[in-house]
Amino acid sequence: MPKEIEHKFLVISDKWRSLVVNSIPIQQAYIYTGPPLAVRVRIEPDKCTLNLKKAIVATEREEFEYAIPREDAVVLMEHFSIGYIIEKIRHIVWYQDQRWEIDEFLGVNEGLIIAEVELEREKEINTPPWIGKEVSHDPCYLNSHLTLHPYKTWQ
Repeated sequence: MPKEIEHKFLVISDKWRSLVVNSIPIQQAYIYTGPPLAVRVRIEPDKCTLNLKKAIVATEREEFEYAIPREDAVVLMEHFSIGYIIEKIRHIVWYQDQRWEIDEFLGVNEGLIIAEVELEREKEINTPPWIGKEVSHDPCYLNSHLTLHPYKTWQ
């Protein structure tokens, strides 16, 4: 069974911007937000996916992702999703041989920037200087939470 090991952190400075090697605009919406799972559709410029992931707050959880036709992704997003559509730019950054994905949120979640590192197995993370508090175990920072409770509405 495929597993994802992911750690999420708040970003505390813009020093990562000079390290960006690629930026990908992403739209994603949730069809179901669990428990026991979250079902997401994602549209990127080069691919569209349907994703099923355990709806738990943990650094390790089961995840399944399948490529789907763009037309299906658009219909799912427009007619079957709940909450707000998540809009973000995913910036890819390498730091000390670790690949970081920095999600810069737009729209109703504008102002939020989260850095994620996915690991093949739990190991020490080479923490960049632009990383702040770890939020891996805080459900407020899950995309499935942000779709229903946008960052701009937080007090």
